[in-house]
Amino acid sequence: MKHTKLLIGLVTALGLTFTSLAHAQSGYPNKSIKMILPLAVGSAVDVAARLLAQKMSANMGQSIVIENITGAAGIIGADKLAKAAPDGYTIGGFNDSVVTMVPNLNPNTPYNPLKDFSFVSLVATVEFCLAVPPDSPYKTTADLIAAAKKAPDSIAFASGGNGSPQHIGFAMFNSQTNTVMKHIPYKGASQAAQDVASGQVPVTMQGIATVAGLVKGGKLRIMGVSMKQRHPQFPDIPTISESGAPGFEFSTWFLVTAPPGTPKEIVTRLNREIVKALADPELRERYETLGLAPLGTSPEELATRTQQQYAKYAKVIKDNQIKSD
Repeated sequence: MKHTKLLIGLVTALGLTFTSLAHAQSGYPNKSIKMILPLAVGSAVDVAARLLAQKMSANMGQSIVIENITGAAGIIGADKLAKAAPDGYTIGGFNDSVVTMVPNLNPNTPYNPLKDFSFVSLVATVEFCLAVPPDSPYKTTADLIAAAKKAPDSIAFASGGNGSPQHIGFAMFNSQTNTVMKHIPYKGASQAAQDVASGQVPVTMQGIATVAGLVKGGKLRIMGVSMKQRHPQFPDIPTISESGAPGFEFSTWFLVTAPPGTPKEIVTRLNREIVKALADPELRERYETLGLAPLGTSPEELATRTQQQYAKYAKVIKDNQIKSD
């Protein structure tokens, strides 16, 4: 009898726990949400994430607080998210590099990019460009390529870190143009862009959103964009492909993730809110102005795309012998 009462009490307690959890999920969110960005303030994804968080916060009635955790090309911040409580109150705003590029470069990456996250939505693609100081002697992409071929390893390029999108994109550019340029890694894309603007490093490949302010302020000049067509905000600037590197294209993603094991109901709610935010004409216009192409996908589509992109970069990195330095 004693054991029976104990069992009934245990079952009742478990029932109350599950009921409380279900109630908490159904009332989600009832407090502020933290979005971890394993990227520097001012980077393309940082800008995009802040715009998205602002719109989602207004729609959901709860604030989304951005926490930038930089270092190791995004590994530190991504690993923190992978180990966070799966309750929907800690989510991640990632550049796809932390799940498709960096793990292929670093065998000691502490998380499994395909298993240690709950994928929520692919928010937007980030278009890139080649940028130089306004007084750079390189007026076109062809000028840069010619100078690099004349004096291999004499021209340096800045990136947001080893294995960062800027690093991979420029390494692909070097490979395709048969040039050799020296890699200077920084602790974030915005810091790299600032040092190019000040003339400390000759060139960088950056997300247009990262350098847009510096370009408008006359501190950087875009030589070429990495898209198939010219950017609508910069119609006079040629593509990299048409100005010296035929066929070259490069872009990255902004995606939202959550810790592994996050309840499907919460993932679905977050996905719905992202899609709703991206339907707003004002937000879409802001994204497009910054060189971002807004999307909004299902969690399943993002998971599939990530697997495909991971395999793609595994081949690119191997074929081009790209190292993390």
